[in-house]
Amino acid sequence: MEIQLSPEMEQIIEDKVASGRYPNASEFIREAILRAVERDQLKLSKLNEAVAIGMDQAEKGQFSNRSIRDIIERKETNEQA
Repeated sequence: MEIQLSPEMEQIIEDKVASGRYPNASEFIREAILRAVERDQLKLSKLNEAVAIGMDQAEKGQFSNRSIRDIIERKETNEQA
C-alpha cells in the first residue's frame, strides 16, 4: 500500500519516531489506525446505547415534546459553553 502525506504530516511522524516513542513510521501509523478504530467503536457503542435508551423510553410511552431542531440547538449550545 502506498499513501501520500502532506509535509506537515510527514514531519509529525518523523518527530514521533525521533522522540523514541515509536521505533519507526510504520509503528506510529499502526497505532494511529488502531486508535481511530477504537474511537469509532466507542462512538458506535455510545450510539447503540442511546438508541436502546430511546427505544426503552418509547416502549414506556415516554416521549419528548421537543423537535429535532430544538434538541440539536440545545446540544450545540451546550458544546459551546
